[in-house]
Formats: sequence, C-alpha cells, structure tokens
Amino acid sequence: MTADQVIRLLTAIAGLLGVLVWPALVLFVTIRFRAPLSDFFRDLGEFSFKAPGLEASARRRQVEAAAALGAAVATRGGQRPGTANPFDVADALAEAVPDMRSQRRLLGRSVLWVDDRPDNNRYERRVLEALGVRLTTAASTEEAVDQLKRQSFDLIISDMGRPPDPRAGYTLLDELRSGGNHTPFVIYAGSRSPEHVKEARQRGALGCTNSPQELIQIVTQTLREIHYK
Repeated sequence: MTADQVIRLLTAIAGLLGVLVWPALVLFVTIRFRAPLSDFFRDLGEFSFKAPGLEASARRRQVEAAAALGAAVATRGGQRPGTANPFDVADALAEAVPDMRSQRRLLGRSVLWVDDRPDNNRYERRVLEALGVRLTTAASTEEAVDQLKRQSFDLIISDMGRPPDPRAGYTLLDELRSGGNHTPFVIYAGSRSPEHVKEARQRGALGCTNSPQELIQIVTQTLREIHYK
C-alpha cells in the first residue's frame, strides 16, 4: 500500500466516522492490511488533510512511530494480524508521548538494547528511533558490559534468556548493580506475570513485560523524567 493509498483510505474512514483519530487509523491500516513497512515509511512524507470538523497533519516520524508500534503489537508472540485493538495501541502511544514537549524530552536520549535475536524487536526499536531515541544494540551479556565500560546510557532494555544462560537478563542486571551501576533497567521477555514483575523489581529493574505498549510507556516515561533531573 502506497502513501497515497493510505491517505485516501484514512480520508474515507474519517468521512464515515465524522472524526479523525490520529494515529489510531494509521495503526488500523498497518495491522489490518500489513503493508510492507519499509515501503510505507520510504514513500510517506509530511502531509495534511481535512476531516469533518477537524484539520489534521502528521509528520513522517510521528506516523512511523504509530505504525511501528501497531506492527510490534501484531507480531509480538505470534499474534494474528488484526487481533490488536488499534485504538488501544494509539492510546498507549498517546500516553507515552502526550505532547510535543514530551517528545522533545526524548530527543537524544540513549538506550542500550541487549538481545541475541534483535530482529524479534525491530518494530519496537523503530518506535523509539522514530521518537528521537538513540539505540545501541548488544547480542550478549559480555558485549553489553563492554559497551557500558565505553559509554553511559540513560536506560537498558534486556531480554531474559541468551544461550547458554536462561536467566541472562538477571545475570547482567546483578552484575551491574553489584558493580554500582544503577542505570534504569527493563526486562523485555516472554512474560509479564506478577511473580516475574516482582522478582525483576526486587533485583533492581523497573519491571518486566512482554507487551510492546507497556515497554514503550515504561521507557518513554523513564527517559522523560531523566531528561530533567
């Protein structure tokens, strides 16, 4: 689906609804039609159009964040396309970045993302990059520790299991905390059960989740607060 087709579809839906909810409709299009995101992002530039009672405009980066979050929700954990509620996802993004001031607070923030299978979170990373966050990746605990020796980060995201250590996320967290490194730390893995969240917090993490929406909310809220410390 090209940018022109997206615009026409959004305009048609807006006319039917009588109101334009942005970026919920972009998320709906992304999840429902599963257009190749690389083509969508490449072709989409800044544009504006009018819906009944509302004039709306969007910049490429805002649209990219919305569409990428929708794609992350649709693909995380093998969900079927269309099973995610686009309005719930839009609400999550609106809570993560409620206004332009909040978005400015994210610009230039640095995050280290540790995962031995980075392709599994490519859409989540695209959300943060679209919001102006600088990402550095590491595929192992050792590589992460080496990165942290060379530079500081505002936040760390880690998966849990990395061969041969099924609790590599905690291994990294424990090593950092015992060494006096208190960089905010989030576990992004296959569970968000209460017992796992509790253990992660007891070990010094902000928490753990398998939800793209919750991850983006935790990360953006933390980075916004750090920005003005």
